[in-house]
Amino acid sequence: MTTVEQHPVSGNVQGRPKTLAEAKQWMKDKLAAKVHPMNLIDPVEGLRLIDQLEGLDAEAWAAVWGRAGDEARHRADQARDSGDRSAAAAAYMAASGYYFMGRFPCPNHPAKERCAQAERETYVAAGALWPNPVQRVTLPFDGREGEGREIVFLVRRPAGVARPPVVLMWGGVDAWKEQMTAACNAFLAAGIATIAMDNAGTGESPVRGVQDAERQFYPVMGWAAAQEDLRGDRLGLLGRSFGGYWATKLAHLLPERVTAAVNWGGGAHHMFQPEWVEASRYPDSYLMELVETRCRMLGARDDAEYLAFFKRLSLVDQGLLDQPSAPLLLVNGKEDRQCPIADIHLLTEHGSPKAVRFFPGGHMGNTPQTLPTIVTWLHGHLTSGSEAA
Repeated sequence: MTTVEQHPVSGNVQGRPKTLAEAKQWMKDKLAAKVHPMNLIDPVEGLRLIDQLEGLDAEAWAAVWGRAGDEARHRADQARDSGDRSAAAAAYMAASGYYFMGRFPCPNHPAKERCAQAERETYVAAGALWPNPVQRVTLPFDGREGEGREIVFLVRRPAGVARPPVVLMWGGVDAWKEQMTAACNAFLAAGIATIAMDNAGTGESPVRGVQDAERQFYPVMGWAAAQEDLRGDRLGLLGRSFGGYWATKLAHLLPERVTAAVNWGGGAHHMFQPEWVEASRYPDSYLMELVETRCRMLGARDDAEYLAFFKRLSLVDQGLLDQPSAPLLLVNGKEDRQCPIADIHLLTEHGSPKAVRFFPGGHMGNTPQTLPTIVTWLHGHLTSGSEAA
């Protein structure tokens, strides 16, 4: 008699991929809590769509979420054409949220790529109707062979503030510039302009997550410095999740151009070691395809390249951590299983003194106090010029 392994229907799964039932429960938990990646999904509609999922494969996945995005986009077009800007903005943003889920965690299939393109289009359409509208900027990029030739980023300015300071931000492997809305809104409310761009190897980034991918940030920093209506000569940086790694690296490479930087849930050295890469293949905090998404970000074609490409990112091995850095705030959840807390301790033992804030919970320590803490810290540095942590 054959024994079939039974898995409990739970979102809390560690060390193996989630089953469809477990993935559905994980999504419903995130939907109820209104947190990433379900924070833009209507709670009632979200439950209906989750129940419609027949598989986690790309075609089945993108069909459900993409169809919902198409329907919301149609409503948005109708509202726009009738002159109802508020309804159009809301419907375009809903569409962008559905399309985001359709390409989540990365567009590794044509059906997901369609959703990714539609996500960008509907996000910009929504942002054009906001009180602090989105400006989509494209710059030329001197990429190497096989790399892109342009950088795309999204700019928003606070109303009524002459020459505001600027925070440049980006996400991790699955949260791209279109997922920076809540952080942008929080900084805008504090009188700070925002530039949202894609992390290296994600979205419309022209490079993969190679060892010197910081090259993609330099033209954007130069653009900010050249804007007469912005105080962008010395920026605040916010790197979320894996993107916190690049915020840390830039704080060490360009302390004269960075007022202050935040590593919100990113690694520095231990995260890139083979033992941690192995241990974090299937963290309970991630829905699915984390390894596939990281490989796409790195440009890795197989598991051997995945391990090798991750390992070369170590900031210890690059000899950076004992150099002076711009003021740096390190933030994470105390039980993070995607990025080792040991990297925060490591960073505090090298170079310039760092500020640290741990929060309850797992990856990134998302609590109601986390983002306000980050905004307050960066606001203090950007408005006072103080270099005290």
